[in-house]
Amino acid sequence: MIFFYRLAADAVVVVHICYVLTVVLGLPAIWIGILWRQKWARNFWWRCGHLSMIAIVVAEAWAGITCPLTDWEDQLRELAGQETNSGSFIGNLVHEWLFYDAPKWVFVIVYTLFGLLVLISFLVAPPYWPGTRKPVETT
Repeated sequence: MIFFYRLAADAVVVVHICYVLTVVLGLPAIWIGILWRQKWARNFWWRCGHLSMIAIVVAEAWAGITCPLTDWEDQLRELAGQETNSGSFIGNLVHEWLFYDAPKWVFVIVYTLFGLLVLISFLVAPPYWPGTRKPVETT
């Protein structure tokens, strides 16, 4: 059973990394797609999904809530008898990848600024309504 918990914890990490990469790489992909006039860059569902994903991250940061995926991974690691990480998922990634540690407020500011960039992109280059080539009215 321990092997199952370790495998499940690793699967949660993979899902978490995919979520983070979608949010982070999604914005430059959208900008490039709009510049190259790619239809997918104005897809209503993709753009609303992307905006929602970063909105969730920003809301969690402002509320001081640890990401549920981080909590789930930690619980599974405990059940597997492994050490758990302290702090937020992104904080741990930043520490591991860049050897940089920062107070929580720094991540709140970074998440908020990134979220504002996504929102501004949504307003400046709005998605098209499903089935049309008409932008969503944002005023």
